Amino acid sequence: MKVLIVGAGGFIGGFIAREALSRGYETWCAVRETTSRRYLTDPALNFITLDYEDSEKLREGLQGHHWDYIVYNLGATKCVNFSDFNHINFTYLRNFCEALIANDQIPERFLYISSLSAIGPGDEKTYAPLNGSMIPNPNTRYGVSKIKAETLLQTLPASFPWIILRPTGVYGPHEQDYLMMIKSIDAHFDFGVGFRRQMLTFIYVEDLACAIFDALEKAPVHKKYIISEPRAYSQAEFRKIVAKELGRKLVIPVRLPLWALKIACQVSEKYGAAKLQAVTLNTDKYKIMAQRNWNCDISDAQRDFGFSPRIDLAEGIRRTVRAYRNTQNDRKNK
Repeated sequence: MKVLIVGAGGFIGGFIAREALSRGYETWCAVRETTSRRYLTDPALNFITLDYEDSEKLREGLQGHHWDYIVYNLGATKCVNFSDFNHINFTYLRNFCEALIANDQIPERFLYISSLSAIGPGDEKTYAPLNGSMIPNPNTRYGVSKIKAETLLQTLPASFPWIILRPTGVYGPHEQDYLMMIKSIDAHFDFGVGFRRQMLTFIYVEDLACAIFDALEKAPVHKKYIISEPRAYSQAEFRKIVAKELGRKLVIPVRLPLWALKIACQVSEKYGAAKLQAVTLNTDKYKIMAQRNWNCDISDAQRDFGFSPRIDLAEGIRRTVRAYRNTQNDRKNK
């Protein structure tokens, strides 16, 4: 069995490739000329270089190959120009699917990695879990680009066998956003925003990689699935777990009002635009951090392909902190 991983060069892509090899797949990684291969060092991996901008070059690059499964993980989570979300997350996918259809290269299964942000905010009064039957109402430009990509797949011919996964916050070694929170707690401070209760959900990157291949192998096509741990955590629980693994007995929780976060994100966004740099704090990030309810209902995935995360937050943070400490030690020894 052959699998092609599109968008293999990032944090998640490296774990998808490793899981594919561990299951015995002939594993191909689609990369661009500028893609880093720092997480793709296994000599068993095969590579194909594609140009997603040019539809004709994309068709030519794909010709002569056949893959049983395709995992489409290509996408942007932050951009300098917000129109790039639409270009990268939607137009690239459209070009790729059209090339597959034109070349008669439709695989047995095509799995698209979307996001929980495609659904939009949950109920912040009852804290009812987000579920797959909800009508999407994304409130971020990133989320809009993801639901637009999902809609594209739904409008393709019925013979196109898509499956969509909507993971919640993905963390693990090499991920940067949660690493910022870990570093802050390591410095004895835990910065939170808003004064109302916030429930957070997580999925460890290895569990996501397993879910991808379990869905490819077992799930029915034309279905969407939320991927998350089956429980949510408060900010205090997250802080306690991280502090324990870091060996920090004193961690000072600092609560910032939402208006202060909003100003900080607006200033950061303007600074990034002036410097032509994608920044972590922006107006999209504000809306994500302000959202109070990230509870998830994963019963569809449990029923259809036996999804059951093996690594809870405590174990996942243990592995992530270990990698963080190893990186620190490597830098000290250089």
